[in-house]
Amino acid sequence: MQGLPASDTSSEKLNPTHQNIGAVQMRIKNANSHHDRHSQSKSMILSETVKVKEPISRHRRNHSQHNLILTDIISPKEQTVVEKEGYLLKAKIADGGKKLRKNWSTSWIVLAGGKIEFYKESKQPALANLKAGYKPEWVDLCGANIEWTTEKSSRKNVFQITTISGNEFLLQSDIDFIILDWFHAIKNAIDRLPKEQSCTPRNLEFKLQRSSSSELLSSLSTESKEPKSEHRKSLIFRLNYSASDTNDRNRVKSRLKKFINRRPSLKTLQEKGLIKDQVFGSHLQLVCEHENSTVPLFVKRCIEAVEKRGLDVDGIYRVSGNLATIQKLRFVVNQEEKLNLDDSQWEDIHVVTGALKMFFRELPEPLFPYCFFEQFLEAIKNPDSNTRVKSIRRLVQKLPRPNRDTMKILFEHLKKIAAKESVNLMTTQSLGIVFGPTLLRPEKETGNMAVHMLYQNQIVELMLSEYNKIFSSEED
Repeated sequence: MQGLPASDTSSEKLNPTHQNIGAVQMRIKNANSHHDRHSQSKSMILSETVKVKEPISRHRRNHSQHNLILTDIISPKEQTVVEKEGYLLKAKIADGGKKLRKNWSTSWIVLAGGKIEFYKESKQPALANLKAGYKPEWVDLCGANIEWTTEKSSRKNVFQITTISGNEFLLQSDIDFIILDWFHAIKNAIDRLPKEQSCTPRNLEFKLQRSSSSELLSSLSTESKEPKSEHRKSLIFRLNYSASDTNDRNRVKSRLKKFINRRPSLKTLQEKGLIKDQVFGSHLQLVCEHENSTVPLFVKRCIEAVEKRGLDVDGIYRVSGNLATIQKLRFVVNQEEKLNLDDSQWEDIHVVTGALKMFFRELPEPLFPYCFFEQFLEAIKNPDSNTRVKSIRRLVQKLPRPNRDTMKILFEHLKKIAAKESVNLMTTQSLGIVFGPTLLRPEKETGNMAVHMLYQNQIVELMLSEYNKIFSSEED
Protein backbone atom coordinates (compact mmCIF):
# COMPACT_ATOMS: atom_id res chain seq x y z
CA MET A 1 0.00 0.00 0.00
CA GLN A 2 1.50 3.29 -1.05
CA GLY A 3 1.72 6.25 1.27
CA LEU A 4 -0.43 9.25 0.81
CA PRO A 5 0.93 12.06 -1.39
CA ALA A 6 2.92 14.49 0.57
CA SER A 7 1.51 17.93 0.92
CA ASP A 8 3.42 20.83 2.34
CA THR A 9 1.34 23.73 3.53
CA SER A 10 3.22 26.72 4.70
CA SER A 11 1.97 28.67 7.68
CA GLU A 12 -0.07 31.72 6.94
CA LYS A 13 1.57 35.02 7.56
CA LEU A 14 -0.56 37.67 9.14
CA ASN A 15 -0.34 41.35 8.58
CA PRO A 16 2.36 42.93 10.82
CA THR A 17 -0.24 45.28 12.21
CA HIS A 18 -2.21 42.31 13.46
CA GLN A 19 0.89 40.78 14.98
CA ASN A 20 1.62 43.90 16.99
CA ILE A 21 -1.77 43.79 18.71
CA GLY A 22 -1.82 40.09 19.50
CA ALA A 23 -3.86 38.72 16.57
CA VAL A 24 -4.69 35.04 16.23
CA GLN A 25 -2.43 33.05 13.97
CA MET A 26 -3.49 29.63 12.68
CA ARG A 27 -0.95 27.13 11.52
CA ILE A 28 -1.83 23.73 10.07
CA LYS A 29 0.76 21.00 9.64
CA ASN A 30 0.14 17.79 7.59
CA ALA A 31 2.24 14.61 7.83
CA ASN A 32 4.10 13.53 4.60
CA SER A 33 5.41 10.18 5.78
CA HIS A 34 3.63 6.94 4.77
CA HIS A 35 4.13 5.76 8.37
CA ASP A 36 2.23 8.80 9.71
CA ARG A 37 -1.52 8.91 9.88
CA HIS A 38 -3.33 11.65 8.10
CA SER A 39 -3.90 14.28 10.77
CA GLN A 40 -4.19 17.96 11.36
CA SER A 41 -3.02 20.00 14.29
CA LYS A 42 -3.89 23.50 15.17
CA SER A 43 -2.35 25.97 17.56
CA MET A 44 -3.43 29.41 18.51
CA ILE A 45 -1.10 32.22 19.43
CA LEU A 46 -2.86 34.79 21.59
CA SER A 47 -1.72 37.84 23.47
CA GLU A 48 -0.43 37.35 27.00
CA THR A 49 -3.55 38.80 28.48
CA VAL A 50 -5.89 36.28 26.78
CA LYS A 51 -6.43 32.78 28.17
CA VAL A 52 -8.15 30.02 26.22
CA LYS A 53 -10.23 27.80 28.43
CA GLU A 54 -10.45 24.57 26.40
CA PRO A 55 -8.63 23.11 23.32
CA ILE A 56 -10.65 22.86 20.12
CA SER A 57 -11.94 19.41 19.19
CA ARG A 58 -10.62 17.85 15.97
CA HIS A 59 -13.88 16.17 15.06
CA ARG A 60 -15.47 17.98 12.13
CA ARG A 61 -18.89 18.15 13.78
CA ASN A 62 -17.39 19.73 16.90
CA HIS A 63 -14.82 21.72 14.95
CA SER A 64 -15.52 25.42 15.07
CA GLN A 65 -12.64 27.80 14.98
CA HIS A 66 -15.05 30.72 15.25
CA ASN A 67 -16.74 29.94 18.58
CA LEU A 68 -14.42 31.00 21.43
CA ILE A 69 -15.21 32.39 24.86
CA LEU A 70 -12.53 34.79 26.02
CA THR A 71 -12.62 35.70 29.68
CA ASP A 72 -10.54 37.08 32.48
CA ILE A 73 -8.94 39.91 30.57
CA ILE A 74 -7.24 41.12 33.72
CA SER A 75 -3.67 42.22 34.18
CA PRO A 76 -1.51 40.32 36.69
CA LYS A 77 -1.59 43.33 39.04
CA GLU A 78 -5.39 43.01 39.33
CA GLN A 79 -5.54 39.45 40.59
CA THR A 80 -8.50 39.37 43.00
CA VAL A 81 -7.46 38.77 46.58
CA VAL A 82 -10.12 38.57 49.27
CA GLU A 83 -9.36 41.32 51.75
CA LYS A 84 -12.31 40.78 54.08
CA GLU A 85 -15.51 38.73 54.22
CA GLY A 86 -18.31 38.18 56.70
CA TYR A 87 -21.98 38.67 57.49
CA LEU A 88 -23.52 42.16 57.69
CA LEU A 89 -26.97 43.67 57.36
CA LYS A 90 -27.39 45.29 53.95
CA ALA A 91 -30.03 47.62 52.46
CA LYS A 92 -30.00 49.12 48.97
CA ILE A 93 -31.68 52.54 49.11
CA ALA A 94 -30.91 53.94 45.63
CA ASP A 95 -30.36 52.50 42.17
CA GLY A 96 -28.87 54.87 39.60
CA GLY A 97 -30.03 57.88 41.61
CA LYS A 98 -33.59 56.52 41.95
CA LYS A 99 -34.65 56.08 45.55
CA LEU A 100 -35.66 52.57 46.64
CA ARG A 101 -37.64 51.29 49.56
CA LYS A 102 -35.30 50.34 52.38
CA ASN A 103 -35.32 46.58 52.99
CA TRP A 104 -32.74 45.14 55.40
CA SER A 105 -31.39 41.63 54.76
CA THR A 106 -28.44 39.59 56.01
CA SER A 107 -25.73 39.15 53.37
CA TRP A 108 -22.36 37.42 53.16
CA ILE A 109 -20.12 40.27 52.00
CA VAL A 110 -16.81 39.79 50.19
CA LEU A 111 -14.36 42.69 49.72
CA ALA A 112 -11.90 41.87 46.93
CA GLY A 113 -10.34 43.49 43.87
CA GLY A 114 -11.71 46.97 44.45
CA LYS A 115 -15.31 45.81 44.68
CA ILE A 116 -17.81 44.36 47.14
CA GLU A 117 -19.86 41.28 46.32
CA PHE A 118 -23.08 40.34 48.13
CA TYR A 119 -24.15 36.73 48.68
CA LYS A 120 -26.99 35.21 50.66
CA GLU A 121 -24.76 32.58 52.28
CA SER A 122 -21.06 32.09 52.94
CA LYS A 123 -21.01 28.99 50.66
CA GLN A 124 -22.16 30.89 47.57
CA PRO A 125 -18.81 32.46 46.56
CA ALA A 126 -17.33 28.95 46.09
CA LEU A 127 -20.43 27.74 44.22
CA ALA A 128 -20.36 30.85 42.03
CA ASN A 129 -16.93 29.87 40.69
CA LEU A 130 -18.30 26.47 39.65
CA LYS A 131 -21.46 27.78 37.96
CA ALA A 132 -20.88 29.46 34.63
CA GLY A 133 -22.81 32.69 34.16
CA TYR A 134 -23.53 33.25 37.86
CA LYS A 135 -23.14 36.95 38.66
CA PRO A 136 -23.73 38.10 42.26
CA GLU A 137 -24.78 41.62 43.15
CA TRP A 138 -21.67 43.74 43.47
CA VAL A 139 -20.48 47.31 44.00
CA ASP A 140 -17.57 48.93 42.17
CA LEU A 141 -15.69 50.99 44.74
CA CYS A 142 -13.80 53.06 42.15
CA GLY A 143 -14.74 56.68 42.84
CA ALA A 144 -17.21 55.62 45.59
CA ASN A 145 -17.85 57.54 48.79
CA ILE A 146 -18.25 56.06 52.28
CA GLU A 147 -19.57 57.82 55.37
CA TRP A 148 -21.34 57.16 58.68
CA THR A 149 -25.02 58.07 58.73
CA THR A 150 -27.72 58.46 61.36
CA GLU A 151 -30.38 60.04 59.15
CA LYS A 152 -30.98 57.11 56.79
CA SER A 153 -31.79 54.56 59.52
CA SER A 154 -32.80 54.40 63.17
CA ARG A 155 -30.39 51.49 63.69
CA LYS A 156 -27.02 52.08 65.26
CA ASN A 157 -23.63 51.53 63.56
CA VAL A 158 -24.78 52.29 60.01
CA PHE A 159 -22.56 53.58 57.21
CA GLN A 160 -23.45 54.41 53.61
CA ILE A 161 -21.64 53.64 50.37
CA THR A 162 -22.46 55.84 47.34
CA THR A 163 -21.07 54.82 43.93
CA ILE A 164 -20.38 57.07 40.94
CA SER A 165 -23.35 55.49 39.15
CA GLY A 166 -25.76 56.76 41.83
CA ASN A 167 -26.23 53.47 43.74
CA GLU A 168 -26.48 53.74 47.52
CA PHE A 169 -26.06 50.94 50.05
CA LEU A 170 -26.38 50.84 53.83
CA LEU A 171 -24.32 48.37 55.88
CA GLN A 172 -24.91 47.72 59.58
CA SER A 173 -23.89 45.52 62.49
CA ASP A 174 -24.80 45.75 66.17
CA ILE A 175 -21.25 44.76 67.16
CA ASP A 176 -19.11 47.92 67.28
CA PHE A 177 -15.68 46.53 66.48
CA ILE A 178 -16.98 44.45 63.53
CA ILE A 179 -18.65 47.38 61.77
CA LEU A 180 -15.62 49.58 62.55
CA ASP A 181 -13.25 47.09 60.93
CA TRP A 182 -15.47 46.89 57.86
CA PHE A 183 -15.64 50.69 57.56
CA HIS A 184 -11.86 51.09 57.65
CA ALA A 185 -11.29 48.14 55.28
CA ILE A 186 -13.68 49.54 52.65
CA LYS A 187 -12.36 53.09 53.08
CA ASN A 188 -8.79 51.89 52.59
CA ALA A 189 -9.84 49.95 49.50
CA ILE A 190 -11.49 53.09 48.05
CA ASP A 191 -8.42 55.24 48.84
CA ARG A 192 -6.14 52.80 46.98
CA LEU A 193 -8.25 52.97 43.81
CA PRO A 194 -7.90 55.74 41.18
CA LYS A 195 -10.14 58.76 41.24
CA GLU A 196 -13.51 58.63 39.50
CA GLN A 197 -12.18 60.45 36.40
CA SER A 198 -9.93 57.50 35.59
CA CYS A 199 -12.38 54.76 36.57
CA THR A 200 -13.02 52.32 33.72
CA PRO A 201 -15.20 49.21 33.44
CA ARG A 202 -13.61 46.16 35.04
CA ASN A 203 -13.79 42.39 34.59
CA LEU A 204 -14.81 42.55 30.94
CA GLU A 205 -16.16 39.31 29.48
CA PHE A 206 -16.39 38.88 25.72
CA LYS A 207 -18.22 36.18 23.90
CA LEU A 208 -17.15 35.67 20.29
CA GLN A 209 -19.65 33.64 18.30
CA ARG A 210 -18.79 32.69 14.71
CA SER A 211 -16.51 35.65 14.20
CA SER A 212 -13.00 36.01 12.82
CA SER A 213 -9.95 37.43 14.57
CA SER A 214 -10.51 40.82 12.95
CA GLU A 215 -14.00 40.93 14.49
CA LEU A 216 -12.45 40.14 17.87
CA LEU A 217 -10.10 43.09 17.49
CA SER A 218 -12.92 45.43 16.55
CA SER A 219 -14.89 44.17 19.57
CA LEU A 220 -11.99 44.90 21.90
CA SER A 221 -11.41 48.34 20.45
CA THR A 222 -15.13 49.16 20.73
CA GLU A 223 -15.24 48.21 24.42
CA SER A 224 -12.17 50.31 25.17
CA LYS A 225 -13.71 53.46 23.73
CA GLU A 226 -15.11 56.16 25.95
CA PRO A 227 -18.83 56.00 26.73
CA LYS A 228 -21.19 57.84 24.44
CA SER A 229 -22.01 61.44 25.14
CA GLU A 230 -25.61 60.67 26.08
CA HIS A 231 -24.39 58.07 28.59
CA ARG A 232 -22.03 60.63 30.10
CA LYS A 233 -24.86 63.14 30.39
CA SER A 234 -27.02 60.53 32.12
CA LEU A 235 -24.20 59.70 34.54
CA ILE A 236 -23.56 63.38 35.32
CA PHE A 237 -27.28 63.88 35.95
CA ARG A 238 -27.37 60.95 38.38
CA LEU A 239 -24.31 62.19 40.23
CA ASN A 240 -25.73 65.69 40.51
CA TYR A 241 -29.06 64.26 41.67
CA SER A 242 -27.42 62.24 44.41
CA ALA A 243 -25.09 65.05 45.51
CA SER A 244 -27.76 67.74 45.57
CA ASP A 245 -30.34 65.62 47.37
CA THR A 246 -29.10 66.71 50.81
CA ASN A 247 -28.97 70.37 49.77
CA ASP A 248 -32.56 70.18 48.50
CA ARG A 249 -33.75 68.79 51.83
CA ASN A 250 -31.95 71.55 53.72
CA ARG A 251 -33.55 74.22 51.52
CA VAL A 252 -36.99 72.71 52.07
CA LYS A 253 -36.45 72.66 55.84
CA SER A 254 -35.32 76.29 55.78
CA ARG A 255 -38.37 77.38 53.80
CA LEU A 256 -40.70 75.46 56.11
CA LYS A 257 -39.18 77.16 59.16
CA LYS A 258 -39.67 80.60 57.58
CA PHE A 259 -43.25 79.72 56.67
CA ILE A 260 -44.03 78.51 60.20
CA ASN A 261 -42.55 81.66 61.74
CA ARG A 262 -44.60 83.88 59.42
CA ARG A 263 -47.85 81.94 59.68
CA PRO A 264 -50.79 83.71 61.37
CA SER A 265 -51.75 82.76 64.90
CA LEU A 266 -54.65 80.44 65.67
CA LYS A 267 -56.59 83.33 67.17
CA THR A 268 -56.23 85.37 63.97
CA LEU A 269 -57.46 82.48 61.83
CA GLN A 270 -60.41 81.94 64.15
CA GLU A 271 -61.31 85.64 64.01
CA LYS A 272 -61.29 85.50 60.21
CA GLY A 273 -63.49 82.41 60.28
CA LEU A 274 -60.91 80.22 58.53
CA ILE A 275 -60.73 77.83 61.49
CA LYS A 276 -63.76 76.89 63.51
CA ASP A 277 -63.58 76.01 67.17
CA GLN A 278 -63.64 72.26 67.67
CA VAL A 279 -65.72 70.57 70.34
CA PHE A 280 -63.69 67.37 70.60
CA GLY A 281 -60.11 67.96 71.69
CA SER A 282 -60.66 71.55 72.91
CA HIS A 283 -60.27 72.78 76.47
CA LEU A 284 -63.48 72.61 78.47
CA GLN A 285 -63.37 76.33 79.30
CA LEU A 286 -62.98 77.29 75.61
CA VAL A 287 -65.96 75.16 74.59
CA CYS A 288 -68.09 76.70 77.32
CA GLU A 289 -66.98 80.23 76.43
CA HIS A 290 -67.81 79.63 72.77
CA GLU A 291 -71.29 78.37 73.69
CA ASN A 292 -71.74 80.99 76.45
CA SER A 293 -72.53 78.33 79.06
CA THR A 294 -70.86 76.40 81.89
CA VAL A 295 -71.73 72.92 80.55
CA PRO A 296 -71.02 71.89 76.92
CA LEU A 297 -74.18 71.53 74.86
CA PHE A 298 -73.00 68.20 73.46
CA VAL A 299 -72.73 66.75 76.99
CA LYS A 300 -76.29 67.86 77.77
CA ARG A 301 -77.67 66.32 74.57
CA CYS A 302 -75.94 62.99 75.14
CA ILE A 303 -77.21 62.79 78.73
CA GLU A 304 -80.74 63.59 77.60
CA ALA A 305 -80.60 60.89 74.88
CA VAL A 306 -79.28 58.23 77.28
CA GLU A 307 -81.85 59.04 79.97
CA LYS A 308 -84.56 58.95 77.32
CA ARG A 309 -83.79 55.53 75.83
CA GLY A 310 -80.78 53.96 77.52
CA LEU A 311 -81.28 53.66 81.30
CA ASP A 312 -82.53 50.08 80.99
CA VAL A 313 -79.98 48.94 78.40
CA ASP A 314 -77.74 46.11 79.60
CA GLY A 315 -74.13 47.27 80.05
CA ILE A 316 -74.79 50.92 79.28
CA TYR A 317 -71.44 52.83 79.14
CA ARG A 318 -69.59 49.51 79.49
CA VAL A 319 -70.46 48.15 76.04
CA SER A 320 -68.63 49.84 73.17
CA GLY A 321 -70.44 51.22 70.14
CA ASN A 322 -69.39 51.04 66.47
CA LEU A 323 -66.20 53.09 66.23
CA ALA A 324 -66.83 54.23 62.63
CA THR A 325 -70.27 55.58 63.60
CA ILE A 326 -68.80 57.26 66.69
CA GLN A 327 -66.20 58.99 64.53
CA LYS A 328 -68.95 60.09 62.15
CA LEU A 329 -70.87 61.62 65.07
CA ARG A 330 -67.66 63.30 66.23
CA PHE A 331 -67.21 64.84 62.77
CA VAL A 332 -70.78 66.18 62.71
CA VAL A 333 -70.34 67.80 66.13
CA ASN A 334 -67.00 69.41 65.19
CA GLN A 335 -68.46 70.84 61.98
CA GLU A 336 -71.20 72.55 63.98
CA GLU A 337 -73.86 70.83 61.93
CA LYS A 338 -77.34 70.49 63.37
CA LEU A 339 -77.26 67.51 65.69
CA ASN A 340 -80.32 65.37 66.30
CA LEU A 341 -79.49 62.34 68.39
CA ASP A 342 -82.98 60.96 67.76
CA ASP A 343 -82.02 60.46 64.10
CA SER A 344 -82.02 56.83 62.92
CA GLN A 345 -78.24 56.86 62.24
CA TRP A 346 -77.66 57.35 65.99
CA GLU A 347 -80.27 54.79 67.07
CA ASP A 348 -77.63 52.61 68.73
CA ILE A 349 -77.42 54.15 72.21
CA HIS A 350 -73.90 52.70 72.64
CA VAL A 351 -72.74 55.09 69.87
CA VAL A 352 -73.99 58.04 71.93
CA THR A 353 -72.36 56.81 75.14
CA GLY A 354 -69.15 56.03 73.24
CA ALA A 355 -69.06 59.58 71.84
CA LEU A 356 -69.63 61.07 75.31
CA LYS A 357 -66.74 59.05 76.77
CA MET A 358 -64.56 60.08 73.82
CA PHE A 359 -65.33 63.75 74.49
CA PHE A 360 -64.05 63.51 78.08
CA ARG A 361 -61.12 61.30 77.06
CA GLU A 362 -59.92 63.81 74.41
CA LEU A 363 -59.99 66.84 76.69
CA PRO A 364 -56.45 68.31 76.77
CA GLU A 365 -56.88 68.60 80.53
CA PRO A 366 -59.25 66.09 82.17
CA LEU A 367 -62.45 67.03 83.98
CA PHE A 368 -60.48 66.70 87.25
CA PRO A 369 -57.63 69.17 86.47
CA TYR A 370 -54.03 67.97 86.70
CA CYS A 371 -53.21 70.30 89.57
CA PHE A 372 -55.94 68.64 91.71
CA PHE A 373 -54.91 65.05 90.98
CA GLU A 374 -52.61 64.51 93.98
CA GLN A 375 -55.03 66.29 96.31
CA PHE A 376 -57.90 63.97 95.33
CA LEU A 377 -55.63 60.96 95.86
CA GLU A 378 -54.66 62.15 99.34
CA ALA A 379 -58.33 62.70 100.19
CA ILE A 380 -59.42 59.19 99.14
CA LYS A 381 -56.56 57.65 101.13
CA ASN A 382 -57.95 59.05 104.40
CA PRO A 383 -59.18 56.12 106.56
CA ASP A 384 -62.08 58.09 108.06
CA SER A 385 -65.12 58.07 105.74
CA ASN A 386 -66.55 61.42 106.92
CA THR A 387 -63.19 63.12 106.47
CA ARG A 388 -62.90 61.61 102.99
CA VAL A 389 -66.27 63.02 101.92
CA LYS A 390 -65.55 66.48 103.38
CA SER A 391 -62.12 66.63 101.76
CA ILE A 392 -63.46 65.71 98.33
CA ARG A 393 -66.35 68.16 98.72
CA ARG A 394 -63.93 71.01 99.49
CA LEU A 395 -61.83 70.10 96.44
CA VAL A 396 -64.92 70.06 94.19
CA GLN A 397 -65.87 73.52 95.40
CA LYS A 398 -62.41 74.80 94.44
CA LEU A 399 -62.69 73.58 90.83
CA PRO A 400 -63.26 76.08 87.98
CA ARG A 401 -66.92 76.75 87.28
CA PRO A 402 -67.14 74.78 83.96
CA ASN A 403 -65.45 71.77 85.57
CA ARG A 404 -67.66 71.85 88.65
CA ASP A 405 -70.95 72.32 86.78
CA THR A 406 -70.13 69.68 84.16
CA MET A 407 -69.03 67.27 86.89
CA LYS A 408 -72.28 67.84 88.79
CA ILE A 409 -74.57 67.16 85.82
CA LEU A 410 -72.52 64.12 84.77
CA PHE A 411 -72.49 62.48 88.22
CA GLU A 412 -76.19 63.20 88.65
CA HIS A 413 -76.76 61.31 85.39
CA LEU A 414 -74.51 58.42 86.42
CA LYS A 415 -76.36 58.21 89.73
CA LYS A 416 -79.57 57.56 87.74
CA ILE A 417 -77.74 54.81 85.81
CA ALA A 418 -76.65 53.16 89.06
CA ALA A 419 -80.20 53.36 90.39
CA LYS A 420 -81.22 50.95 87.59
CA GLU A 421 -78.44 48.47 88.29
CA SER A 422 -80.90 45.59 88.64
CA VAL A 423 -81.80 46.07 84.97
CA ASN A 424 -78.69 47.45 83.29
CA LEU A 425 -76.22 45.63 85.60
CA MET A 426 -74.15 48.81 86.06
CA THR A 427 -73.27 49.30 89.73
CA THR A 428 -71.38 52.27 91.17
CA GLN A 429 -68.28 50.09 91.17
CA SER A 430 -68.73 49.29 87.44
CA LEU A 431 -69.22 52.96 86.62
CA GLY A 432 -66.11 53.81 88.65
CA ILE A 433 -64.07 51.37 86.58
CA VAL A 434 -65.39 52.88 83.32
CA PHE A 435 -65.11 56.58 84.19
CA GLY A 436 -62.23 56.66 86.70
CA PRO A 437 -59.31 56.73 84.20
CA THR A 438 -61.35 58.91 81.78
CA LEU A 439 -62.15 61.74 84.20
CA LEU A 440 -59.13 61.61 86.49
CA ARG A 441 -55.53 61.02 85.37
CA PRO A 442 -52.04 62.34 86.22
CA GLU A 443 -50.25 64.72 83.88
CA LYS A 444 -47.27 62.37 83.63
CA GLU A 445 -47.66 58.63 84.03
CA THR A 446 -45.31 57.01 86.54
CA GLY A 447 -44.66 53.46 87.69
CA ASN A 448 -47.66 53.66 90.05
CA MET A 449 -50.21 53.33 87.24
CA ALA A 450 -52.00 50.35 88.78
CA VAL A 451 -52.21 52.07 92.18
CA HIS A 452 -53.46 55.28 90.60
CA MET A 453 -56.14 53.39 88.68
CA LEU A 454 -57.40 51.84 91.91
CA TYR A 455 -57.72 55.27 93.56
CA GLN A 456 -59.30 56.79 90.42
CA ASN A 457 -62.04 54.17 90.49
CA GLN A 458 -62.60 54.65 94.24
CA ILE A 459 -62.97 58.45 93.85
CA VAL A 460 -65.69 58.10 91.17
CA GLU A 461 -67.44 55.39 93.20
CA LEU A 462 -67.39 57.53 96.37
CA MET A 463 -68.72 60.62 94.54
CA LEU A 464 -71.62 58.57 93.16
CA SER A 465 -72.54 57.01 96.48
CA GLU A 466 -72.16 60.34 98.38
CA TYR A 467 -73.44 62.59 95.60
CA ASN A 468 -75.86 64.60 97.73
CA LYS A 469 -73.25 65.44 100.38
CA ILE A 470 -70.51 66.32 97.92
CA PHE A 471 -72.53 68.46 95.49
CA SER A 472 -74.92 70.07 97.93
CA SER A 473 -74.95 73.86 98.04
CA GLU A 474 -74.75 73.95 101.84
CA GLU A 475 -71.44 75.20 103.24
CA ASP A 476 -69.43 73.19 105.77
